Amino acid sequence: MKKSNFVALILGTIGGVFFALGMCMVLIEEWGMLNKGIIVGVVGLLILLLTLLVWRKMEGKEPIKLNAKTVGSVAVGVIGALLLGIGMCLTMVFNKMILGIVIGLIGIVALLMLIPLMKGIRD
Repeated sequence: MKKSNFVALILGTIGGVFFALGMCMVLIEEWGMLNKGIIVGVVGLLILLLTLLVWRKMEGKEPIKLNAKTVGSVAVGVIGALLLGIGMCLTMVFNKMILGIVIGLIGIVALLMLIPLMKGIRD
């Protein structure tokens, strides 16, 4: 395993754990940690962003160019992930089974749209 991949693995795991813990702190009302959960989740997102920057630097790749395709792809990914998460929460936490499944499926379709959006469709 290359050093860059190992560093990305460690930082990605730490960032993912912080983000997931922050989301749990926000979404589980019994814990009563809304504000602290938001902070922990944002710290996780910052670590994940740092992971991407560090990995690209270690691989010798150029920085990501911000153009309409990149911004649109990120927006579709974020919206898809949020819809999938909202659907799961509606299903598991709020017992709104049909609405949760429909919203979750819309999120999955949005995430699947990322493949042709990023790679394109060829013969």
